[in-house]
Amino acid sequence: MGMPDLVRALEAVLFVAAEPAPLERLRAALDCQPPELEAAVDALADDLRERGIRLQRGADGIQLVSAPEHANQVEKFLGVQASSRLSAAALETLAVVAYRQPVYRLQIEEIRGVSCERVLRSLIAQGLIEEVGRGPGVGRPVLYGTTAEFLLRFGLDSLDGLPPLSPPGEEAAESC
Repeated sequence: MGMPDLVRALEAVLFVAAEPAPLERLRAALDCQPPELEAAVDALADDLRERGIRLQRGADGIQLVSAPEHANQVEKFLGVQASSRLSAAALETLAVVAYRQPVYRLQIEEIRGVSCERVLRSLIAQGLIEEVGRGPGVGRPVLYGTTAEFLLRFGLDSLDGLPPLSPPGEEAAESC
């Protein structure tokens, strides 16, 4: 099968997949070698970049998802309430976890300057963060990290897709 046919076949398989498709399963279904599959995945991702759907890579595999910039229209069509919006406190906490993970609750509270126990519970309940381990020391504090759901919800392939942090004070200088 030539590359254009492989890309089209990959798109067809991903279109009918109900959940992220593991690369090994895709490779077997498409009867191709790992380098060919990687090339097809990259080609499909490039083809979809200007469309209403995207190719999302995650720890469990790859899948087709709606483009994040059309979330409002998709939510409206599906009748999803905007109640899933995150509060400013939740976004701040989530940003600290995303950029500093694995991170302790005490570290998050030191950065934010306020208690974040309830916010952490809410983010865990929404599946955006999870316990990723325990630290050494007294009480073996919980370490938090982001989940695959976090990447999916924010339209990221990996944490490398997070925007770079500006040095303190730089954003203020740029806005003047």
